[in-house]
Amino acid sequence: MTLPVTGLAAAICALLLIYCAYATVKVRIATQIGFGDGDNPDLLAARRTHANLSEHAPIFLIMLAILELANASHIGITIIAAVFLIGRVAHIVGMAQHHKGGSPRFRQLGVMATWLTTVALAVWILFLFVTMHL
Repeated sequence: MTLPVTGLAAAICALLLIYCAYATVKVRIATQIGFGDGDNPDLLAARRTHANLSEHAPIFLIMLAILELANASHIGITIIAAVFLIGRVAHIVGMAQHHKGGSPRFRQLGVMATWLTTVALAVWILFLFVTMHL
C-alpha cells in the first residue's frame, strides 16, 4: 500500500462518519424530522457531531497524505494520526455526554487533539516547503 497511514486513518474516519450518520438518522426516525433539525436539541447535537468530523477529517487526511508522500517520518505521522483519531472519538463521546448535561471534558479533549494535530501537520508541511524549496 502506497499510503498505509493515510489509508488506515481514512478507513477509521469513514467508519466514524458512518457511525455519526447512523446516530443522526436514528434521531431523525425517532423524532420524525426529515429535514433540518426542527429545533430539536438531540437532532442538532447529532448533526453537529457528524458535521464536525466531516469538516475536520478531509484537510487532516490530505495533509497526512502529503507528508506520507514526502517520506516524512513514518512513526511521527503515525503518532499524529493516532492522536487525531483518538481525539475524534473523544469528541463524539464528549458531544453525547455534554449534550445530555454531562462533563464537556471529552469534547474539549477532542477539540484540542484535532486542532493540535492539524496545526502540527500544517507546520510540518510548511517546514518541509521552506527547507526544500526556498
